[in-house]
Amino acid sequence: DVSGALCISQAWPGMARTIYNDHKRFLETYLTPYPGFFFTGDGVYRTSEGYYQLTGRLDDIINISGHRLGTAEVEDVVNHHVAVAESAVIGYPHEIKGEGKMLSFLPQNISPGTTLAAELRELISKKIAKYAAPDYVQVTHAGWSITHPG
Repeated sequence: DVSGALCISQAWPGMARTIYNDHKRFLETYLTPYPGFFFTGDGVYRTSEGYYQLTGRLDDIINISGHRLGTAEVEDVVNHHVAVAESAVIGYPHEIKGEGKMLSFLPQNISPGTTLAAELRELISKKIAKYAAPDYVQVTHAGWSITHPG
């Protein structure tokens, strides 16, 4: 059981070979972080049985009042709740904090009138930190439709 960055040791036919008009950026982004490997930019968890689970983009960070928080970290906590099928966390401009956080999720097996939004905020506060709780929680149905909270 180990987590880390997903890197690939051998080239494959469809891989990127450069970034248009900026080959230096390509080298710095994908080949420099882990010499000898192609860095995908994704986090991964490998079980003791050898199965891999992508955990999200490592560069998808929200800065809330000086706290850097990965969106995948919050999504992972939310996705462990029995009433959540899938989730997404996005940042939005916030006048005081710099960035705010919005959680959008696809529910499964919840009854009307549930306090799921409050439960998810509390779960995030306990598992990560109080500042990690989202400002807005949006329930989505059968497809993603994330709108700005303003």
